[in-house]
Amino acid sequence: MNAKSEDRRRTSVGKLDLSGLERALGHTFSDPQLLLRALTHSSASATALESNERLEFLGDRVLGLAIAKMLLSQFPDENEGALGYRFTALARAESLARVADGIGLSDHVILSPGEQETGGRRKEGIISNACEAVIAALFIDGGFEAAEQFINRNWQPLVDENTQPPKDAKTRLQEFAQSKGQPLPTYDAVDRQGPDHAPTFVVDVKLGGYQPVRGSGPSKRAAEQAAAALMLESLE
Repeated sequence: MNAKSEDRRRTSVGKLDLSGLERALGHTFSDPQLLLRALTHSSASATALESNERLEFLGDRVLGLAIAKMLLSQFPDENEGALGYRFTALARAESLARVADGIGLSDHVILSPGEQETGGRRKEGIISNACEAVIAALFIDGGFEAAEQFINRNWQPLVDENTQPPKDAKTRLQEFAQSKGQPLPTYDAVDRQGPDHAPTFVVDVKLGGYQPVRGSGPSKRAAEQAAAALMLESLE
């Protein structure tokens, strides 16, 4: 691409230089506006339909298919349950946010001034959703192969981290309850602390006749996982 073409390309995406992001994605978009849409948070768009929310919906499905295909190929001797544990760990928001951080995606997400001032670029939900939207943009612009190449390249290190199928704390606590013939654990949100841009959620987990245990985290899900982990520690 010559200099004039590159100048026109930058103008066509609102004078943003997305060439560095494209290199990280391993794909040059024939429709740069599609990538721009994938980066646009709802706070910075006139309507939800002009944001990345619809692309996020598609990207979630593309990611799921690519991960499932990867796992079936790499773990031919594992049953559905073991593959399911791996899939859940790889498809959750935390994994998407890790990949997004690795490619510098948050620097390119388009936010309203208000959302940016309240730490939007550090919010796991916003960044993981943008990552899913970018996967959808890759799929639409370059086909499944372009999306799959990006996913395989960036999710393989996460796959390699766990030689055994990973089970999160909530899953392990649930299995403990079932093994004892007890009702499943329950989680109650009891508090929310801190500013809007950096909240801390507090959750109690209750299980059978055991003392409730309290955990906290930057999201409700993280607080539930922390509470479950602490409950498991007390049981052990």
